Amino acid sequence: MSETVIREVAKDVWIFSKPFSRFGVIPLGGRSTAIKLYDGGVWVLASTPLEAETKAKIDELGPVKFIIGPDQGHHLYLGEFKKAYPDAKLIAVEEAIQKHQGEDIKFDGSWGKDASDTKYGFEDEFFPGFHDERSCFPPQGFQDLIEADLLFNLTPKEQYSKSKKITFPILTKALNPWSYAHKRLVWSAGSDKEVMRRDVKTVAGWDFERIIPCHGDVIEKDANKAWREAYKWYLD
Repeated sequence: MSETVIREVAKDVWIFSKPFSRFGVIPLGGRSTAIKLYDGGVWVLASTPLEAETKAKIDELGPVKFIIGPDQGHHLYLGEFKKAYPDAKLIAVEEAIQKHQGEDIKFDGSWGKDASDTKYGFEDEFFPGFHDERSCFPPQGFQDLIEADLLFNLTPKEQYSKSKKITFPILTKALNPWSYAHKRLVWSAGSDKEVMRRDVKTVAGWDFERIIPCHGDVIEKDANKAWREAYKWYLD
């Protein structure tokens, strides 16, 4: 039986949540997100295995047009998705692409390397935001911010809700937008504080009500406030 929880969090926005433990010990949870676009195609942030149940739901939504690798850490299943959907555009940050050198995987776009005005085909419905080697996506017309490792909301209750695996939630229970630990983590992650401050303010200016993270529970409301709290040290 699959441990993946498949849920529609808003109309045409589906999440695929499952257990994932860093180093086999630290329970972070994993999540892919699929959105049905206005033209009937599907945009997928691919961060978990393409299991039969996951593929069946994505196929039900429509033809996959875009497969997204949001940062250098979430790249393990990009090849699997591209093989299943060879006609989809596979777009990832350059650091993730480099990890697949020598493999038979065709990438169609490289954030961080392509010209800043490059258009990939989904810009009418999404616009990507960047800082460091990470990205986040606020869909136009939706109230969601989709991101990978920019914000955590642990513990990952939904992602482990169908699992019988033993985990150690004490290791991550403090890593949420309101915690000191999260503020310290994102402050330390900013190699260029001024660039980080600029981009954090850009995201804070977007209109979103929900954050869909790869790690931890979905923040269902007041998500912009959660973002501002997590990155408070950059915004003060």
